Amino acid sequence: MSTLEQENHSNENRRITWEGCSVLLDINDGDRLVFSRLTAGSIVKIGNKNYPLQPLIGCPFGSLFQVENGANGPCLSRVISTAEVSNDEDKKECDLKDESRDNRALIDNNTAQTLTGDDIEGMRRQGASGNEIVEALIANSATFENKTSFSQEKYRLKKQKKYAPKVLLRRPFARSICDTYFKKYPSRIGFLRVDTLSLLLSFANVTAHSDVLVVDMIGGILTGAVAERLGGTGYVCNTYRGDSPSSIEIVRIFNFGDEINKRIVRLPLADLSAPPNADSKDMELLQASGSVDNPTNQSDPVSMEETTVSSKDGRPTTETVASKVHKAAKPGEKASEDAIKLWKENGFSSLIIAAPEVDAWGIVKEVLPFLSFSAPFVIYHQYLQPLATCMHNLQVEKMAIGLQITEPWLREYQVLPSRTHPHMQMSACGGYVLSGTKIYNDNQPDKSI
Repeated sequence: MSTLEQENHSNENRRITWEGCSVLLDINDGDRLVFSRLTAGSIVKIGNKNYPLQPLIGCPFGSLFQVENGANGPCLSRVISTAEVSNDEDKKECDLKDESRDNRALIDNNTAQTLTGDDIEGMRRQGASGNEIVEALIANSATFENKTSFSQEKYRLKKQKKYAPKVLLRRPFARSICDTYFKKYPSRIGFLRVDTLSLLLSFANVTAHSDVLVVDMIGGILTGAVAERLGGTGYVCNTYRGDSPSSIEIVRIFNFGDEINKRIVRLPLADLSAPPNADSKDMELLQASGSVDNPTNQSDPVSMEETTVSSKDGRPTTETVASKVHKAAKPGEKASEDAIKLWKENGFSSLIIAAPEVDAWGIVKEVLPFLSFSAPFVIYHQYLQPLATCMHNLQVEKMAIGLQITEPWLREYQVLPSRTHPHMQMSACGGYVLSGTKIYNDNQPDKSI
């Protein structure tokens, strides 16, 4: 049954949610953003109540849900927004009413509202919906009619967020995931802003059928964005120092299918640096030490189950079971020997580095030899000085041309009738990007050394 579901989902363009997928819940128009995995028992907490996410399964992305009191308790009910029709009528009346209205005579002394908290609780006990409470608050406000239409809309929206919150079902992709992490947990993605992420993909010339070498130490957002742009073609090779790779947990939020997950591989720098004729000896040593079965050093139930079944005996039945278990591809598997051999001979088509925890020049000096000549590379860092030092060393060593450091700048605008202006609070800095093109130099050490 799971195999059939995966085939159906791969044929679809994933516009409809399914059980087990990751979703982004936009509560009250961006006031709160929550990542969740849709299962029969998943819940989301809004205010002081828990709401099950079962009604969201099978709905298209972009659906709007509203909090309601159902027969079995609080629930999320899908609604069809009719705001576009009402907004057209409000725009026509807005020009006539605003000429004779202003808010200068209004005094905020908490006496304009005659509806008390006990009255609101009584309406809730009687089964009143959130919209009915909002309309009652508006009807019992002594200053609502004297406000401008803009102030009335703000008042209505404020009460709606409190008494009738709405949830927008959004599809997780590179932009929405990066925006959410930048607002909630910016340190987990190295303070990478969405416009900076787009610059990294553009400067690295990430296109279909590209083999991109990635040093991702910011949770996997960069690896997922590259894989999303490749769309199941080419490879994303996430390399790392030592034996412990960096986490790429964010990749699981993208809801990639098996075609894309198989293109996301991991490979330590030691394997890339090993000479081609020593690969077999190194693999024998690794197999003898028992570190080949799980190269990511993480608890992988699929790999563990396959190892247990195949180690009992060599019967065909066990091999068949193991192959069935391994059908569900997971991102971050070890690259195949053929792919490693090809990359050692031809090099990668582009390189992207986002490693704020290590020295920029140190990691570039190790990774740049694996890039093919005339291929672009991009380095991201939160601060300017590490990139300036790296740029100077690249110029002195004559390893690249076209070097430039870019500071991305983003201004967000509010676009509303008669009140379009930049947002009052914006991100001051989105980090820095060093880009360039690798060139051939006789003095450069051979990548096999």
